[in-house]
Amino acid sequence: MTKRVAIFLSGGGSNMRALVEDMTGDHPARPCVVVSNVADAGGIAWAKARGIATEVVDHKPFQGDRAAFEAELSSRLAAYAPDIICLAGFMRKLTAEFTDAWAGRMINIHPSLLPLYKGLHTHARALEAGDTVHGCTVHEVTAALDDGPILGQARVPVLPGDTADDLAARVLVQEHRLYPAVLRRFAAGDRSLLTLDS
Repeated sequence: MTKRVAIFLSGGGSNMRALVEDMTGDHPARPCVVVSNVADAGGIAWAKARGIATEVVDHKPFQGDRAAFEAELSSRLAAYAPDIICLAGFMRKLTAEFTDAWAGRMINIHPSLLPLYKGLHTHARALEAGDTVHGCTVHEVTAALDDGPILGQARVPVLPGDTADDLAARVLVQEHRLYPAVLRRFAAGDRSLLTLDS
């Protein structure tokens, strides 16, 4: 049975695009809705233009009340009955109540080789640490930030003279390879670790 995938984003949605473009042919999943907390997010416009259902739940009216924000998210999601949620640049931290409800069915991509550099500014932090290898990770989502079982990683060499922007651009190329490959396996029930090298 084809799995239904909801994709959450806050910006341009380049990872969402990579996921959607891969969900064709014999892929075991299809996108059912793209959700954003930002009405003018580029990813929403892109999804609409391709006939994919979209929902916007602006977090600002819920300032300080994550539970109410997440209740609204859940209410909007219910109509689409997703089997899997993919976080693709969704810049809101989700509470344990939400992540627990989706345990084993929600995945995220993070621009570092977890458990290194949870949170923000991962590329600058890798450079500051003098790392020779950086990359990205797809993991199951838990209540802890950028935690949860690791499903896939792509390694990217750090080159002499790299800036954070240089590194971010090369990591993003690998994100667009890794996330679709992991989702394809995850939707088919395969949670073994996938490792890619650039």
